[in-house]
Amino acid sequence: MFIAASTECFPELSLVDSIGRLRDLEFAAVVISIREDREQLKPSFVAENVERAIGACRDTHRLNVAGYSLQFNSTGEELYREFEACCRLAKATKVASLTVPSAELGTPFNEEVEHLRRLVAIATVEGAKVSILTRIGRLSQDPDTVLVLCDNVKGLGTTLDPSHYICGPHAGRGYDQILKYVYHVELRDSTKDELQVRVGQGELEYSRLVNQLRRVGYNRAMAVNKTPIEGTDHNSEMRKFRLLLESLL
Repeated sequence: MFIAASTECFPELSLVDSIGRLRDLEFAAVVISIREDREQLKPSFVAENVERAIGACRDTHRLNVAGYSLQFNSTGEELYREFEACCRLAKATKVASLTVPSAELGTPFNEEVEHLRRLVAIATVEGAKVSILTRIGRLSQDPDTVLVLCDNVKGLGTTLDPSHYICGPHAGRGYDQILKYVYHVELRDSTKDELQVRVGQGELEYSRLVNQLRRVGYNRAMAVNKTPIEGTDHNSEMRKFRLLLESLL
């Protein structure tokens, strides 16, 4: 396992500046967020300017790119066109991990299975692996649903953000059943009442999580995805988080 951090940790900065900040904080790897609702890098831009996007994602100040985290505003065929472009970006930058959201609660299960099968098929052509992000308000908020989705979509994995199983409707329930499908991990500190708190003030048992992942042979990124908290020194918080993870790994 190795430590990384997401460009989402600095949503107010440009892509170049957020990567530079992570380098200054001595992270060795970065997860690049590609979201239509943020200015750093948008799926629509990647689809229309894939060569420019490749150039931007290669300019990482020698940080290794551990994965791409994707969120789309588009639907239908346009979504698949944008996703295919992101897969081309991943192949060109030698990145295998692509994180996508699962569907919103209420989406028919079979519809989501067909959608995820299509994403996995597109990604497989470019040598990438797709994982759905565990998230409150989405089908993935229930670890049992994640298990069934991964069982039904060959090649699909999950990006585990355990905070959404500490705080939320499934708080306190275990998620051991999905560990075998974990392709990527995102981390912040959380309590049952707050999704994000200062490092060390939450209930996430990091050493236990690391041991659980080691038992299933997980050897990829442990990526910090912590946004600024008002009244705190965010750079200091990020540095403390890195040092905490380094002490465990």
